[in-house]
Amino acid sequence: MTAATHSPLFPQVPDSADAVLEGLDPEQREVATALRGPVCVLAGAGTGKTRAITHRIAYGVRAGMLQPSSVLAVTFTNRAAGEMRGRLRQLGAQGVQARTFHSAALRQLQYFWPKAIGGSLPRLVDRKIQLVADAAAACRVRLDRGELRDVTAEIEWSKVTQTVPADYAPAAVKAGRDIPRDPAEIAQLYSAYEDVKRQRGVIDFEDVLLLTVAVLQDRADIAEQVRAQYQHFVVDEYQDVSPLQQRLLELWLGERDDLCVVGDASQTIYSFTGATPDHLLDFRTRHPGATVVKLVRDYRSTPQVVHLANGLLSQASGRAADHRLELVSQRDPGPEPGYTEYPDEPAEAEGAARRIRDLLDAGVPAAEIAVLFRTNAQSETYEQALADLGIPYQLRGAERFFDRPEVRKAGVALRGAARFGGNDTLLEDAVDLPSQVRAVLSGEGWTPQPPAGSGAVRERWESLAALVGLAQDFAAAQPGASLADLVAELDERANAQHAPTVQGVTLASLHSAKGLEWDVVFLVGVAEGMMPITYARTDEQIEEERRLLYVGVTRARERLHVSWALSRSPGGRPSRRPSRFLDGLRPGSGAAVGRAAGGGAGGIERGFTGAAAGAPLVRRRTQRTPARCRVCGRTLTDAGEMKLMRCEDCPSDMDEGLYERLRDWRAVQARRAGQPAFCVFTDKTLMAIAETVPEEEGELARIPGVGVRKFHRYGADVLAICAGHDVGGDDEEG
Repeated sequence: MTAATHSPLFPQVPDSADAVLEGLDPEQREVATALRGPVCVLAGAGTGKTRAITHRIAYGVRAGMLQPSSVLAVTFTNRAAGEMRGRLRQLGAQGVQARTFHSAALRQLQYFWPKAIGGSLPRLVDRKIQLVADAAAACRVRLDRGELRDVTAEIEWSKVTQTVPADYAPAAVKAGRDIPRDPAEIAQLYSAYEDVKRQRGVIDFEDVLLLTVAVLQDRADIAEQVRAQYQHFVVDEYQDVSPLQQRLLELWLGERDDLCVVGDASQTIYSFTGATPDHLLDFRTRHPGATVVKLVRDYRSTPQVVHLANGLLSQASGRAADHRLELVSQRDPGPEPGYTEYPDEPAEAEGAARRIRDLLDAGVPAAEIAVLFRTNAQSETYEQALADLGIPYQLRGAERFFDRPEVRKAGVALRGAARFGGNDTLLEDAVDLPSQVRAVLSGEGWTPQPPAGSGAVRERWESLAALVGLAQDFAAAQPGASLADLVAELDERANAQHAPTVQGVTLASLHSAKGLEWDVVFLVGVAEGMMPITYARTDEQIEEERRLLYVGVTRARERLHVSWALSRSPGGRPSRRPSRFLDGLRPGSGAAVGRAAGGGAGGIERGFTGAAAGAPLVRRRTQRTPARCRVCGRTLTDAGEMKLMRCEDCPSDMDEGLYERLRDWRAVQARRAGQPAFCVFTDKTLMAIAETVPEEEGELARIPGVGVRKFHRYGADVLAICAGHDVGGDDEEG
């Protein structure tokens, strides 16, 4: 199980910057060498996007064009961040920060909180569901466990979309949310939840982003300090960015454009959490000078698997479908995907387990097989079916490898043996590194043969077996390595969360399988009501379900088995039918009804100036025109001065009366939104507006600090105030 194309476990570090580029295809090489200005990488499944962006960072560092400490690579999971750090280390680019949005924001917040706010940062709560329950009790609202989860999800969605409690109801309706209770009641619970947090002096994960945004907006000195530290940004899985994360990214960037984003609109599967592909799809609009690189060479899957994946998207509709990528397999042909119908779900699980047993007997490693399903509730049936046949398995989404108790204990034992092994009778007969590790871990529960059955004992053994396997690979890559060398390697991997492979068939939901791949994939439960899921009703929700199936299909390298059951239980009425997404694609289901391929070819589009449709393409200039003071002509470098477009000490032609009216209006908006005034517009932005006195939309939109989101929300009011009109400044809701 890996998260990108196959590579040796311990590759040699490239000996030069040019060596970093070896083995990249033309499009990947373009990504790796386009180190200045905005770059958008549209990367289809299996096209080596992680390879492209890690080699991009490593090439820039090794060539001396990027300082490692000035690069911030942002991913969406700790696993992905750990894998990126591990790859960069293997490419000789240590010192680069690869973090999740939350991890990077929390680090900054912890550092700057004493300076910006004073005191220590409030305690961060791991799980908010108990606080939601307490808020419900305060509101005298009874919620069962399922309703608690649903309300918690609505609160999380509200916060990442920057929706305050007073705006929840209309925003949820507009977004087509599947609301679990009355919108007004959820808004009340949301407000009470915020009160409970304030009373207890705690913050949640969304607050980490919100507070970091607030600090960077309010304190120009802190924002400049962060921008001085990080000058080059890479954002992976950009189709999953929420409005709040996008705002944080904009604040990190400031007025700069050294940004590389990577994503695939056809893999947008987290919109229920507030993620939107609009930032990816609108990147060229926001950055007219951007270079766009499309990666469509699929190195992961056989032509047969790729054909099915392309067929799924050919029947899709909506904006993401308009920007789909037509994958082109680079692998030798393999078997056609298999389709199997079963009478009921237990029979389906037993059938999958029997096929897996045959694969294992034929020599396919258990770690190269996965069973993927739509909901976690489907897992238990497959756990039982695999256990009945003595097949080892692991559940995706369990605690991280290096956080497991048995792995921590094994690390302590190996470290002790490395220091005092000369006095350890266990090591007397150990002739090499692998045998030393086996000897030490035998005292922790490892045995040459796995224990019978499944459960916790088997899971502990699998963890220790993974360490034994890692030692064997390490010794093969570095002959003569000592136990101390292996301990140092384990420490580096633990810091990077770069875990070894655990032997066992993977059981995972389609959502948690994102970013992973296996030789053999079983897609189970692909029936109406489960795929698409019953509660997916709108066109947008149905299309996201199609994309989810697309993600599942593209996890398979060589063999893909698709199955469904006609009923849930043995003897039940066979009322189910195969998923509509398979119509025209599986044998016997008629001809596929799709759309002509559009926008799917790979390639490189250079940046251009002039964003109008049909405008001639012009190579993007490598240097941006410096900002100059509109009074004295001096080059501006301070962010506040660039916002005003003049030096601080140059005379201002600001309309004082207009500035005061804008401040009064801003105060009303802030009270209504329950936010600090600077979250509407900063003082510098209001000064810039009062100096410019824009008369039309284009003039207002060009003022730094306005931005697309604020322009749409406040633009009409601001233009009306500038024109001398009364926009209803009374705080009617206040």
